[in-house]
Amino acid sequence: MLDIRKLRLLRELAHRGTIAAVAEALSYTPSAVSQQLTALEREAGRPLLTRTGRGVSLTPAGILLVEHTELVLADLERAEAALSETETRLAGSVRLGAFPTALRTIVLPAMREIASAEAALELTVTEVDPADVPDLLRSGQLDLALVHEYDNVPSAMGSGIELEPLLDEVVYLASRTPPEASGDAVIRGHSASKWIVGNPGTLCHTMTIRTCQAHGYEPRVAHRVDDFATVLRLVAAGAGVALVPQLGATDVPKGVILTPLTIGRRTRIAYRLGSRSQPMFKAVSVELQHAARQFRVDSTTRTPQSES
Repeated sequence: MLDIRKLRLLRELAHRGTIAAVAEALSYTPSAVSQQLTALEREAGRPLLTRTGRGVSLTPAGILLVEHTELVLADLERAEAALSETETRLAGSVRLGAFPTALRTIVLPAMREIASAEAALELTVTEVDPADVPDLLRSGQLDLALVHEYDNVPSAMGSGIELEPLLDEVVYLASRTPPEASGDAVIRGHSASKWIVGNPGTLCHTMTIRTCQAHGYEPRVAHRVDDFATVLRLVAAGAGVALVPQLGATDVPKGVILTPLTIGRRTRIAYRLGSRSQPMFKAVSVELQHAARQFRVDSTTRTPQSES
């Protein structure tokens, strides 16, 4: 009989790529992970890994076993959710990951509602980069998380992750001068401008670079800042222009003009596959959805543009 704990390690190796990364993520030593995987190969009766120097890769049998492991783990999540549905009250802790702009506008209102309605349900929040969410969910370090993707930077969650739609956003060009063109053509007018972008490796950085490239130029990057409140203040100070999603444009400094573009950003709730029906997770999702709806209502009555 194959050991589910060892199968989890094999699944983690398939996603993380190295034994060292699996060991670091799950608080094992590399030798312990290697020993467990060797034992799994004995249980399976065939090689699951190809060892080349210090590296490893999965054999076809290993890849097949990981595919079945994903299904088994999803069924276990559903079984746990079904058992939880027999409880008469919600009690326990839910670990939620979220990116900064969603923390301020969606997660905090949801936390307040959960605290007042579900006294025995504790929501703990961790700020995370959406790129790190799949590994954190699969390894059990988070229970659910908010992730986003742009039209020109689709997310890659990989297997074992389920997504629930939450919010669609507009992306704005933030500048100090009124646009001289309409729509996305305004981007071409800033080929000589200084740009404020996110740090390399973030989706927001990639989105800005690709948007400028789509209009025929590489942006002149003057500043790399991830916090959109700071980005808008830099724009107000004349330090450059920037692309800012709607969740990041809730407190616009005087003198900043926001021009809506056709490019959009989508925020989703991410779960481990099979866990979405867990009652505590559903309770959190309900309040996140309510907060997102309220944000949309507020956005229709508020012009996200400062006076010049």
